[in-house]
Amino acid sequence: MKVSADIQALVDRRKQGYSLEAPFYLSEEIFRLDMDAIFRQHWIQVAVEPDVPEPGDYVTVELGSDSILIVRDDDMQVRAFHNVCRHRGARLCNEDKGTVGNIVCPYHSWTYNLSGDLMFAEHMGEQFDRCKHSLKSVHVENLAGLIFVCLAENPPVDFAVMRAAMEPYLLPHDLPNCKIAAQIDIIEKGNWKLTMENNRECYHCVANHPELTISLYEYGFGYQRSPANAEGMDAFERTCIERARQWEEMNLPSVEIDRLSDVTGFRTQRLPLDRSGESQTLDAKVASKKLLGEFRQADLGGLSFWTQPNSWHHFMSDHIVTFSVIPLSAGETLVRTKWLVHKDAQEGVDYDVSNLTAVWNATNDQDRALVEYSQRGASSSAYEPGPYSPFTEGLVEKFSDWYVRRLASHIDSSASEPRTINIKAV
Repeated sequence: MKVSADIQALVDRRKQGYSLEAPFYLSEEIFRLDMDAIFRQHWIQVAVEPDVPEPGDYVTVELGSDSILIVRDDDMQVRAFHNVCRHRGARLCNEDKGTVGNIVCPYHSWTYNLSGDLMFAEHMGEQFDRCKHSLKSVHVENLAGLIFVCLAENPPVDFAVMRAAMEPYLLPHDLPNCKIAAQIDIIEKGNWKLTMENNRECYHCVANHPELTISLYEYGFGYQRSPANAEGMDAFERTCIERARQWEEMNLPSVEIDRLSDVTGFRTQRLPLDRSGESQTLDAKVASKKLLGEFRQADLGGLSFWTQPNSWHHFMSDHIVTFSVIPLSAGETLVRTKWLVHKDAQEGVDYDVSNLTAVWNATNDQDRALVEYSQRGASSSAYEPGPYSPFTEGLVEKFSDWYVRRLASHIDSSASEPRTINIKAV
């Protein structure tokens, strides 16, 4: 995609430590660039392994104009394909999720197995080579049960770095042996970057998230030290040190890893939870009596995992909450939230869905309003980039800096590519 001089200038003059200029949130041209430079070039978190628990189970994910089919094959491997028939391009699976024996095109019944091989295509003649018409695969990676796809021909190779760092943190929670207890999709009337920026700070949490802050320590996400809060911050730091020692003895890593500047950027940290200290619920106690993996202790804090450009996740002793952000337009964003519990947990016996989802249902609604306030504000002629707090918005700056650097890299690489000239016969 060739970018205009105006977009190039916006990228070049981005001021570190400040929010982005308004066109980054409002321009449909920049939205198209975002899809090309970010969502078609990087590893995008789109699903979880329990979305497709059995062979033939599938989910579809829309990334801009591309529909991605994620399916479990007969060997229990998770595969990803372009959801497009190799005959005349019809959409293959037209539901959000389902189960199939084979993948059958609804138009002319071309039939593919779960590995994407074309098995049946009637009336194509003896010279037709089925082997040349398999489904087009999409790069897919499974990180401890979190499913990522990449649409690029050559995906970023540093996914292996994230895997090596994160598996010791995630595997004890045993996400593959969970089930999805609830899923909520909401559409925020705001740009996807505002959704991500809002997630990357808790400056707003005390004033806006009464349900979430029941279980979160006030000082857990950055605070400016003052005489008024020094005692509380010191107590929190002592709690973190003591709990980290206990977790390490249980082979539960907790130390912060921050690689948000990598091409495949990520960050993680396990922090204590407040009050009962067990889970992100309205009473800070477990929402599911059936603990995950081999856990025998409930108060294991909250493990948070953030990825660039589109996801964040919270892992606790009893349940997991995953969030995946998908841009729809310059001014609309899909936020998909899933709550997972142990696969053997029984609804109504071990957990109640309303209790399980109460905190993040409320928080999502509150965040949606905040994102929409910001989107409307960015469209004002009075808007100009404002300064980030160095104490509470450092992760917002890391997201914005990563985003602009990835745009700049894409623009540079596109400018250096040779032009292709198409000559039409007259």
